[in-house]
Formats: sequence, structure tokens, C-alpha cells
Amino acid sequence: MQLKEEFVGKKKVDAKIFRAHFLASIKQSQESKVDDLANKRVGVFVLVVILVGVLAAAIGVRAGVYKKDLIAVAHSTRCLVSNNEVVKEFVRPVFNCELCRNTSRIERIANISRQEFLEKYAYGTVPVVITGAANGWKALDSFSYLYFKNLYTKDVVVMDDIVQGCQFINWGYHFDSIEEVFNMTDAKTKLEPGPGDDSWYVGWADCHPKTSDELRRQIQRPYFLPEESKTSSSEWIFMGWRGPGAFLHIDNVRLPSWQAQISGRKKWIFVPVLECAGICKDKYEVIVEKGDIIILDSNKWFHSTFVLPGDISITIGTEYD
Repeated sequence: MQLKEEFVGKKKVDAKIFRAHFLASIKQSQESKVDDLANKRVGVFVLVVILVGVLAAAIGVRAGVYKKDLIAVAHSTRCLVSNNEVVKEFVRPVFNCELCRNTSRIERIANISRQEFLEKYAYGTVPVVITGAANGWKALDSFSYLYFKNLYTKDVVVMDDIVQGCQFINWGYHFDSIEEVFNMTDAKTKLEPGPGDDSWYVGWADCHPKTSDELRRQIQRPYFLPEESKTSSSEWIFMGWRGPGAFLHIDNVRLPSWQAQISGRKKWIFVPVLECAGICKDKYEVIVEKGDIIILDSNKWFHSTFVLPGDISITIGTEYD
């Protein structure tokens, strides 16, 4: 215990500060920074290697030569660096760059057959947009900020369960929970386009059976998914006004996913991983319109989103096998 306290007291990195600075550096001038991402990632990797080396040496010195002491310190000490984008990039599998060598753009396709989708896109690498694939869904008429506010706040027990048990991402904005999102002022919820206003963008997983059942009554299974394909038990919702959405990141999930644009318009930016620099294009962009569904393997690409001026952006999606 004394060994642990001494180490933590003198060597521990404040993970929250580390993450805050890292995310802020990415979010600032997001689009202009995409072009030189590869060079910055090299610097980040070097920094991580140095940091890990220093920390490992510190642990070794503190723990002495006894293996059992080292293991005890490792298991009893909080993570020195949080599970953020640096760590994800540092440990992910190497990508086969041949898969995007000849890709010049993200395709937008209408009325695709299930067979064609299965053969070309379902489990491929390059993202694709299926235009108008969500047209006719009830959600296009029902989903709004007020719809979700009513859904989640009418039952305090459900709200508490969701706050405690479902994932929430604030993308660097000031909300700490989904409960705070639905307690903001009316002025902020009705953000109008224009300079000087305070935009926002959040995402959350709906993992509560009661609300999930209601959401699924508003959407449909995308018509092009393979018949034998199963989707995740939780849907993700992303919502926010024009401006930066999700910062540039790479995910750590098992499966590809689909995301339907229910309201508004959103630009997606895809950047190949470091090892594909000079092999694939530096950057790919595509605009997803209301009623479109984008398919992507978010484990294979750095990606970010930017909400375009107009209506509030609301999307819903999930993973599929």
C-alpha cells in the first residue's frame, strides 16, 4: 500500500487533464487539421512511447526486482493513461492499405439490392452511403429534441437507469450526462444559425428496454442488410446543431455499423490510418442527407463529422454482423 501511494503521488498522470488537452487540440480548427493528421500522429506515437517507457522505468524502480511487487502495483493502480484515441491508435491491428489504394471517393448509391450490398459493401472496408434508404420511416416525422426529452424525462427511474447504465459521449461539449442535455434552456435547444452562438453535439446508447422498444417502433431494419445479419441490442443516437460534431477518432468495436440521418445534414470526413499515408488518398469526404444511411467500419478509419447549417442533426444507428 505504501509503495502504491508513493508511486501514485509522485508519478501518476492526471488522465482527465491528459484527455481534455488531447481532445481540445483535435477539436480546434478540426477541418483544417485533418490534412496534416499523419505527421501529428507520428509525433503522438513518439510521445506515447517515451511516456510508457518513463512510466515503466518508474514502476520498475519503485517496485524493485520482485515480480510479485510489480504485478501488485500494476493491478492495484488506476490506469495512468485513459482509454482514449492515442491508446486505440497505438494498439490497433495493422490495416491492409491495398483495400483503399484505388478508392477515389465515397460512393452514394440508390436502390441497392441486398445481394449487391452483400457482395460489395456489407463487410468491405470503404464506407458507402445508401441514399434515401430511411425514407418512409416514422422517425423522420417524429424524432426531434422534444421527442427525446419527453421519452427520457417522463419516468425518473428510467432516466436514472440510463444515466447510470448507458454510454454517453459529450464530444468535448459541457454536458456530463444525458440528463443535462434534456435540462438545457429553451434558447439553447432552439439554436439558430448565426455567428457567436453556442452550438452542441452529443451521442448516447439507448440500452434501456422501455425506451429502446419505443425507438424501434419509429425505425425499420435497413432493407439492404443481409437476411441472416443480426444487429446490436442497443441503438446509438447522435444529435446536435451545426458546427463540429464528433472529433477525429477511431473506434474500438467488433462490427461494422449503419447510421441513418433522420434530421439535418452531416458531412463525414474519413482519414486513412498512418500506415496508408501515401498509398490511399489523404482524406475522403461525403455529405449524408436526411433519409440517407451511411455504412462504415469505424475500426478501420479515423473519422469525424460536421453538422451542416439548417435543421438539427439527428441520427440513429447500430452495429450489425
